[in-house]
Amino acid sequence: MLSGADLLGLSPVMPVVVIDDVADAVPTARALLAGGIGVIELTLRTPAALEAIERIANEVPGIVIGAGTVVSPDQAKQAAGAGAKFLVTPGSTDAVLDAAFATGLPFLPGAATVSEAMRLAERGLTALKFFPAEASGGIAYLRSIGGPLPGLRFCPTGGITVKSAPGYLALPNVGCIGGSWLTPKDLLAAKDFARIEELAAEASRL
Repeated sequence: MLSGADLLGLSPVMPVVVIDDVADAVPTARALLAGGIGVIELTLRTPAALEAIERIANEVPGIVIGAGTVVSPDQAKQAAGAGAKFLVTPGSTDAVLDAAFATGLPFLPGAATVSEAMRLAERGLTALKFFPAEASGGIAYLRSIGGPLPGLRFCPTGGITVKSAPGYLALPNVGCIGGSWLTPKDLLAAKDFARIEELAAEASRL
């Protein structure tokens, strides 16, 4: 079983994927895997998301599929039932945290402030999602909290680009970053999985 800390080490970039058409799920996962990315955070933002997770879990066993944008206890249960191997939350309410723990899956709980991060640490969670990264202070913010919170490591997500990614990855308290640029809507709409594979290959070398 993976731990939260393990999730931060699966890939320098964790693709944040939004699937509108279930038929795109497996080809997208295969393209990312072929490009050297072995993990996906597939967001629960569309009606297709749970089935997409299930298909990837069953048909692309080489990739670690997780559910992102988990904002309710029911979503945590549904994602686990669909075959997700981990969960990611944008924020951290008691109800969502309790439900995530109850699944038995590793998860990255969202935090945007020092107080939120400290509260999560009190519950034994030391691998966190920093969201929304750019809007919350970005690289400078994460650098400044590294001193008072040395035991915490982050997956910053939100507004990060291929150009800004290296600056985040250079921080000692960053294990990986979340990026949506690997699977943009226009490439998915065009079924351009070859280009997604190329973007994954570039990201895997960051």
